[in-house]
Amino acid sequence: MSLDDLETDVELASDDLDDYEFLDRESRQELAMLSAALDADTDELLRRAVHVLFQSTTETGRLDFHLRSTYGVTYDEYLSGMTYDQMAGGTEFQQSDDDRRYQF
Repeated sequence: MSLDDLETDVELASDDLDDYEFLDRESRQELAMLSAALDADTDELLRRAVHVLFQSTTETGRLDFHLRSTYGVTYDEYLSGMTYDQMAGGTEFQQSDDDRRYQF
C-alpha cells in the first residue's frame, strides 16, 4: 500500500459520508481517515466515538460536574436510583430528627 492508495481510500470513504450532512468538513475528513485506516464502516466508528466520549467524560469527572450542576445528582446516584444522602439514610434521619426536635 502507498500514499496514493491511502488518498484513494480516504476519498472513497469521504464520498460514502453523503448521508452525514450534519458533519462539518473537518469531521468528515477525520471520519474518512479513520474509516480508511481502521477499515471500519461509518456507523461502527460513530458508535465507538460515542463510547470513547462517554468514557472520557465519565473518567474526568465532567459528566458528574454537568449532572450535578443541572440535576443535582451524580452518575453513580443515577445508576443506583438514589442520592448519597438516601443511601446513607441521611434524608430520613434528618426529617425524623427535625420532627422530634421540639417535642418534649
